Amino acid sequence: MPTPATSLGARLLDLWHRLSRLPGGRWMFSRLLGRTVPYSGTIGARVEDLAPGYARLRLQDRHAVRNHLGSVHALALANLGELASGLATLTALPPGARGIVLGLDVAYTKKARGTLICEARSTPPAVAEPVDYTVAAAVCDASGDPVATVRVRWRLAPSPRD
Repeated sequence: MPTPATSLGARLLDLWHRLSRLPGGRWMFSRLLGRTVPYSGTIGARVEDLAPGYARLRLQDRHAVRNHLGSVHALALANLGELASGLATLTALPPGARGIVLGLDVAYTKKARGTLICEARSTPPAVAEPVDYTVAAAVCDASGDPVATVRVRWRLAPSPRD
């Protein structure tokens, strides 16, 4: 179990800083993340940028994430938004805090086709006791048009002490 000094967010940022500057490092980070979080890994999103409180992911439009209408499936968009909100939030949490998703609200505004970019920003509150916190992730197509907004409700709480 991670200690406050080695929180999940701190470990993610450390791995990102070590890999992202190497040739193929962003791809490797994204693959490792997908193996660590297997369901989120099914969409094959690539982390383009990661900093405390910020995540930008890219999703390539391909057969594996499409629906019967020829666009990116609604749940692939929800998965992308949840993953971006999680990366942004976990990397911004203070040591000794953790988070778990309580719910999602997704608004779809346009058929999602082509390469998609999802951005999330998070500035979590102090976590002295359990608190609910909502993070929005915006999914846009290559022309910058919004295709979906994913609002993720997190329960932030102090990590248990062992």
